[in-house]
Amino acid sequence: MTSSATRWAWVEVDTTALQHNVVRLCELVAPSEVWTVVKADGYGHGAVQVARAAIAGGASGLCVALVQEGVRLREAGVDAPILILSEQPPVQAPDIVRHGLIATITSHEGLASLNDAATKAGVEAAVHVKVDSGMHRAGVDPHNAVDLVSAVHRAGHLALAGVFTHFACADEPHHEANARQLATFNVVLDEIRGQGIDPGVVHAANSATTLAMPSARFNMVRTGIVTYGLVPGAGVAELCGEFTPALSVKARVSAVRMIAAGDAVSYGLRRAVTRPSTIATVPLGYADGVPRALWATAQDVLVHGKRCPIAGTVTMDQLMVDVTDCDGVQPGDVVTLIGTDNNETITVSDWSSSVGTIDYEIVCGISARMERRYL
Repeated sequence: MTSSATRWAWVEVDTTALQHNVVRLCELVAPSEVWTVVKADGYGHGAVQVARAAIAGGASGLCVALVQEGVRLREAGVDAPILILSEQPPVQAPDIVRHGLIATITSHEGLASLNDAATKAGVEAAVHVKVDSGMHRAGVDPHNAVDLVSAVHRAGHLALAGVFTHFACADEPHHEANARQLATFNVVLDEIRGQGIDPGVVHAANSATTLAMPSARFNMVRTGIVTYGLVPGAGVAELCGEFTPALSVKARVSAVRMIAAGDAVSYGLRRAVTRPSTIATVPLGYADGVPRALWATAQDVLVHGKRCPIAGTVTMDQLMVDVTDCDGVQPGDVVTLIGTDNNETITVSDWSSSVGTIDYEIVCGISARMERRYL
């Protein structure tokens, strides 16, 4: 057996839940296409397995952040369209062409490098042009967008397959920036069409925009976090009820000990117990993606279906849990850190709200040394 198969800490991913979420998204946005975002190893869920579940659920394509992420999918046999969401270094243009990935172009330099690679390969490479409608992170300036799109249209070995943008405040549906960005993007689209150029697939909506702004769905949406049953942000949380979380984090108790009233556990001995207490050690920590700050937030885990608090500072490879009120805990018993045990559930959002971050950071931070088990 491998070390990962015998380690007493792991992640479970429910691919049925992933597929269900994509099916629901396809129903919600029809006739627009759904492209599933599987960057960052499928938000920590496993990009290849997520990609397969998404395609089975009706997704028309996939989105990644890096060339390497797209290549990995191709090497795993995934043949769906794959869009790289930002312009990549010129040196990677040959790999984009070789593996049939869809490039994002935001500059004439990026256009030239990709056209050169496609020319040498004797193929026509599909590209999307990204417009910076107001987030100011990446994209061509709206005033220069038509010029860039026209250059793609004229290039000998490039095919304009799409035009897109990205919202800065999508998880705040009533923020005035959303309407401003949408208006800017629509002007660019009108100017492109005014030049007699078909923009191809038009997309602007991430998960939050997909749920909250039907007018921004165009003919394609890029859904990431909601695919995984997680919440894009507080402003759209009430719209996420139909989506099922796919990820659980579990471990087994590695040791149990009694400590006296007044004693404390872990680095710093920061929280003394007020009664004789039973402490269970659980063999995972912040190197596995459990935020160290959880110890100070009164965060619980589940043991035998009961809530038990983290007892002291989360360490790199281990954490301690107060199981005094949970009878009969022994080494080997399952501990649920995220997920459901009997009628109790701890969510990714419980963790993210406890430490003042977002669901994305929690799941993307779960270490690769945690084995993923697919249900």
